Amino acid sequence: MGCMEQMRMVVAGLGYSGGAIAAEAQAAGFAVTGTTRDPARARAPAGVAVVAFAAAGSAIRAATHLVITAAPDDAGDPVLAAHGAAIAQATGLRWIGYISTTGVYGDRGGAWVDEATPPAPGKARSARRVAAEEQWRAVAGPRGVALDIFRAGGIYGPGRSVLDELRAGVAKRVMKPGHSFSRIHRDDIALALVAGARKPAGIRVLHLVDDEPASSAELAAEGARLLGIVPPPEMSFEQAAARMSPMGLSFWSENRRVSSAGTRAALGIAWRYPTYREGLAAILSGES
Repeated sequence: MGCMEQMRMVVAGLGYSGGAIAAEAQAAGFAVTGTTRDPARARAPAGVAVVAFAAAGSAIRAATHLVITAAPDDAGDPVLAAHGAAIAQATGLRWIGYISTTGVYGDRGGAWVDEATPPAPGKARSARRVAAEEQWRAVAGPRGVALDIFRAGGIYGPGRSVLDELRAGVAKRVMKPGHSFSRIHRDDIALALVAGARKPAGIRVLHLVDDEPASSAELAAEGARLLGIVPPPEMSFEQAAARMSPMGLSFWSENRRVSSAGTRAALGIAWRYPTYREGLAAILSGES
């Protein structure tokens, strides 16, 4: 493929994570086009072209690298549904990055999972993710296109963190002993995606999670410490569950700790924010 000037990345879904990926790729020398449902309302990073999702066929046909951030629906992957023909015609395509979820592992009772752990989805939305991963394997494999399936934990970053919840007075310190969540800072998603794009290697399962799974109570306490405020009062899970939405309850119904050691080794990276402590501190310092 030669020099970096020839690397053309399409980011299908220029949302919260997609925008960061596009900015990182553009800074790394890729020519980047991002798709959005409504280009008139898009806030694209500098230097990133924007096209309507429905009109992205020509950009996809010219792409060397393709990133998919959109979640599947009951009909499967929406990018393949809309642009399967264009992807098939993208003769220069060499790498696909698909952002999935660690939800595909289901409930592990707090046990660790790594990149070699087989999926065991416990919820319909996670089963749809596994099905979409398989759709992309079926596209990439026969063509010899590299595919990285990135399974992401809970995504946080500027404007979307416990700091915002604490300031709004809606953060809770829910105590559920032994329960933890795996998280990833938005900018580390961008770091990993671009590292994968620059080092394509067959079909890989990679994990977008930092180095320390932690409880939401620990997160709330650290956020309050950084803000110099009293943390929310402790609340039992049973108390909190009585007021949770069905979606909220579904997140709490699964407990697993996810390792990304294999991912960092494969990509040759270290996280910018190896735990929530560094991530939250960086968000706060970035606001000043």
